[in-house]
Amino acid sequence: MDAAIDLSDPGRALSLPHIRYQLIRLEDTVLFHMIERAQFPLNSTIYKPGAIPIAGSSSDLSFMDWVLRSQEEVQSKIRRYQSPDEYPFFPDAMSELVLPPLKYPKVLWENDVCVTDELKRRYVDDVLPGVCADVGREERPEAQENYGSAATADVSCLQSLSRRIHFGKFVAESKFVKEEERFVRLIKAEDRKGIDEGITDLKVEKKVLERLRLKAEMYGVDSNMDAEAPRKINVDAVVAMYKDHVIPLTKIVEVEYLMQRLKGTKWE
Repeated sequence: MDAAIDLSDPGRALSLPHIRYQLIRLEDTVLFHMIERAQFPLNSTIYKPGAIPIAGSSSDLSFMDWVLRSQEEVQSKIRRYQSPDEYPFFPDAMSELVLPPLKYPKVLWENDVCVTDELKRRYVDDVLPGVCADVGREERPEAQENYGSAATADVSCLQSLSRRIHFGKFVAESKFVKEEERFVRLIKAEDRKGIDEGITDLKVEKKVLERLRLKAEMYGVDSNMDAEAPRKINVDAVVAMYKDHVIPLTKIVEVEYLMQRLKGTKWE
């Protein structure tokens, strides 16, 4: 499957304008998937291990995890996880390719940084309760009709969020190449706080949140609806998702990627 970033030219792939363009595209993808998920009830049952018996399976996964794992198993066969900006939530589900393998130019340094477990936990515990409108209500029996649709939407949301967050590695690599001496010094000192400060641009973060709010306000309402009609999604919840989870997790990815950046190099 195609990478979100064009890797045919490694130099261009690491240019900050090109990376920012890709991040903006991913914002749209995340937002559209979240709007789709918000059309269904919270359906808390699908996140509880063993709450929904899965016919023909001895798995003790939650229904959503089972759907996610099954999707990843299929997608791994068609090269999704060969792409350097894709990370599975269930690495044990990876299967043999049915398509010829792809060879991407080396852009990122070897690393094992992955925050999919933490992302999934935050998504279920914090993000969904803010996005879904029926939080706090007793789950209706008819909500069971939405279990499959909700879980399918969850898969799209989680995969797009993961792609956006792990894309921070390209940002980190770009900044490292631009300021090698500075980051080598910080990495050798194991100064995570200093690295975090070096990769943080508060003005850019503010613009991201403002842009996301505007998009959520525009896309979250039907064009034929009046101004008083309820929105498809809670705009504040979308902004909070980025502010409290997407941006912080991206920074963790960037910092930890850079902490591994000197392994096997002349600076080690």
